[in-house]
Amino acid sequence: MKALIYRSFGAPIKQLDLETLDLPPVNPTQMRVAMTVSPVNPSDLIPITGAYSHRIQLPAVAGYEGVGRVIYAPETHTELIGRRVLPLRGTGTWQSYVDCSPDLAVPVPDTISDLVAARAYINPLAALTMLDAFPVTGKRVLLSGAGSTCAELLGRWAQEQGAVKVQGIYRSDNRVSRLVACGIQPVSMNDLHAVKAAASEADLVFDALGGPVGSIVIDAMRDGTVFVGYGLLSGQSIQPSGTPRASYRRFHLRDSLVTMTPGTWQRQFQRLWHALRDADLPPVQVFAIDDWQRAVEQTARPGAVKPVLRFG
Repeated sequence: MKALIYRSFGAPIKQLDLETLDLPPVNPTQMRVAMTVSPVNPSDLIPITGAYSHRIQLPAVAGYEGVGRVIYAPETHTELIGRRVLPLRGTGTWQSYVDCSPDLAVPVPDTISDLVAARAYINPLAALTMLDAFPVTGKRVLLSGAGSTCAELLGRWAQEQGAVKVQGIYRSDNRVSRLVACGIQPVSMNDLHAVKAAASEADLVFDALGGPVGSIVIDAMRDGTVFVGYGLLSGQSIQPSGTPRASYRRFHLRDSLVTMTPGTWQRQFQRLWHALRDADLPPVQVFAIDDWQRAVEQTARPGAVKPVLRFG
C-alpha cells in the first residue's frame, strides 16, 4: 500500500513523503476500505506544519476525508462489503487502504458521486453544525474566506434558512462570479472601507481567516452581534484593537464530535446527503497519488481549483 506520511513538522511539501508499506493484517473489529479519492484541504495541511503538534503522534498519515469501497467488515456490518463509504475519524485518509470503526463509517448513497462524497465531511459537516449552533433566520450574515467551500456552503444554506442578507469577503477576483451566482454579495478584502462597512451592519460573522481581516471585522461590529471564529487560514489569530463589542465564539468541528454519538453522527450525514444532492460544489482537479506534490502545491495558489488525490 502507498501512504503519504509525515515524520516531523514543517512545510507540507517538504515533510510529506509517499511511502510504500506492507499491508498490515486486518483487525477483526475494524472495517477496511480501499480508497478511491481524497481531497486536499487546508485543514489537511495545517497539522503538518505543527499547529496541533500537542495532539498528533508522529509518524502520521495525512488526510481527514475521502471515499472508498469496503473490502472487509466485521460480522455486524458485512452488508457493507463492496459498498462505498466514508472511512472517517480513524487513521489518515491519504493512503491506499484505511481501517476505521464500522460504526463511524458512513455509507454513501448511489445518487452521490465519488467527487462529492469525498468532500462531504470537513466543509459540509462544519457548515451544517455551525448553522445549527448559530441560527441565521432574519439576520445579516458576513463570511470571510468566502472563496472557500465551507464559506460557500454557509452562504447558500444561510439563505435557505432565512438570512436576509449574506456578504462574503474574498481574496481572488476569479471567485466573484461564483459568489454572485450563489447569492452572496462579494466584498474585496483589499477594500478596507467596504470590509468595515459590511462588518458594521452584520449581525453574525463566520470568520475563516483570523489575522488582520478578522481583526478589522470584529473591531467594526456592533453591540449584540456575534463573531464566530472557525478557522485561521491566515495563520494568525485575531488581535482586536480594544475590547470587542461583538461576542466572540470559537467553533471547531472536533469539539462537536467529542460528544456526538455514532447514531447522531450517522443522522447528520443523512441530512447532508439530502442537502448535497442539489449542491453545486466547486470544481476539482484530480491528481494521481504519485503526483501528490503538484496537488499540494496547488493549494497554495490563490483561486486555484481544489485538488483531489486518486488512488489505484
